[in-house]
Amino acid sequence: MWTKLVPVTALIASVALTGGTAHAEPTTPIGGEALGSRGLVAPAGVKKPPKSKATSYVIADADTGDVLAAKDAHGRYLPASTLKTLTALTLIPKLDKNRKVRPSRNACNQEGSAVGLSPKATYKVEDLFRALMMASGNDAAMALAETNGGVAKTMADMNAEAKRLQAYDTVAKTPSGLDEKGQSSSAYDLALIARAGLANPDFRRYISTKTAKFPAPKGYYEISNHNKLLWRYDGMIGVKNGWTSKARASFVGAATRGGHTIVVSIMRHEGFFWDEVAKLLDWGFSVRGKATPVGKLVDPLPANAPAGPQAVKASPSAAASGAASVTPAAQPPLLDTAASKQTDSTRMVGSIVIGGGLLFGLLWLGFGIRRKRSRSGL
Repeated sequence: MWTKLVPVTALIASVALTGGTAHAEPTTPIGGEALGSRGLVAPAGVKKPPKSKATSYVIADADTGDVLAAKDAHGRYLPASTLKTLTALTLIPKLDKNRKVRPSRNACNQEGSAVGLSPKATYKVEDLFRALMMASGNDAAMALAETNGGVAKTMADMNAEAKRLQAYDTVAKTPSGLDEKGQSSSAYDLALIARAGLANPDFRRYISTKTAKFPAPKGYYEISNHNKLLWRYDGMIGVKNGWTSKARASFVGAATRGGHTIVVSIMRHEGFFWDEVAKLLDWGFSVRGKATPVGKLVDPLPANAPAGPQAVKASPSAAASGAASVTPAAQPPLLDTAASKQTDSTRMVGSIVIGGGLLFGLLWLGFGIRRKRSRSGL
């Protein structure tokens, strides 16, 4: 019996160790070949983008979808509260904004940033969305998820929405963005999500509100938007910032000037990023329409289309033709293990493991056959 089971077990183990093939990535990065670089990708013929301490970022024209510059656009990192953009985009169409909700104690006791929900108070869904996008309330995120039918259903809905947007670097494990093993997003995906959100009037209204009255068990109190650029940057529409000790700082935001909208997303920034983001936005406005795009923010999949990477009509070989410069970068530190991409070295290790597992299985099978023959000859 063991001679039959061991080779099969070895084969299964070898495939399991390499992650199988169920989540194979597209051969060409979503948005264009150049966006697969981990270094800076910038257009030729214009000044380079301002320096940023962010490990990953994207600057894009939200109107055309043109990616103007990027650094490690598809690097997968913990998103922190920027994941709330996907929560809002997913749930706004599903929940009646005038529906009244009394939050559970579980929702009210969520760790991290909170708006201060009370199980003794009643809130409109619209209040909860304001709390989510303005005050980054983890309690509001959980209350919305429970109103949608529970966390499991909401995670399924959010991940389905990510696939519809072709945000394939994004895996949602919590409605709030609190760190969870296997959760990830990328600067490219955050830009995709924000761009889709800007097209939704309610989403746009929540992210652009500076202050609002929020219900309390008795009366109300005032909440304010955590996005400091709403007060500092001319034309700022808003979107969302986030921070955890593991994810570090992240942000995705959009601004409009002269009838044009630029979106900037950053991930894994170690310090104060507001001034850097403002400079990246300024650069985006200064080069849009002048620089050859280095990639494209893809459009959402049509309704009922099969989930999977779609072909992208990007500018013809921008990097190869000299229209973009690509600066190599070292592998970013502290990638989330469950979300990080495969590299050539990991594929090689996987091949070795598979080959070793198969060889071990065949040798064991041969040993079993010889042993069986020797027994039959006794």
